[in-house]
Amino acid sequence: METLSYEKIIDAPKEKIWDILWGAETYGEWTKFFAPGCIMKTDWKVGGKTYFFSAEGAGMVSTIDSIEKPDQIIFKHLGMVDKEGNEDIHSKEVMEWSGCFEKYILIDFDGKTKLHTEVQVEKEWQEHMNTGFTKGLEVVKNLAENN
Repeated sequence: METLSYEKIIDAPKEKIWDILWGAETYGEWTKFFAPGCIMKTDWKVGGKTYFFSAEGAGMVSTIDSIEKPDQIIFKHLGMVDKEGNEDIHSKEVMEWSGCFEKYILIDFDGKTKLHTEVQVEKEWQEHMNTGFTKGLEVVKNLAENN
């Protein structure tokens, strides 16, 4: 398992960046580099359910490990969900990465905000994550600074 981290300094308040990261109208804009048409559905509860879906309706099932809006959120990925809504959290393939974390930390930084992200992934997903986060966080920055 690899832990990758990314940072972006954004000239906007944490609250605005938080809303861009998790807002229904902007989430798909910055996550399109992972998969076009991404949506997130969550109950916003620690230990509850969060789903990350592709446009086709399949994706990941996760939980919120901790949340302190607008300072940080940590997701723990539990497994996969297919287009029919069936969750796989026990297969051998899923158990190899189940429990990995994805963190978003927003820090006051000299009148701006430092957005720090970390994700734990299998080595074969490293390039995909690098592309998704590098391009995606640039979109977050542009949305926050230009709107």
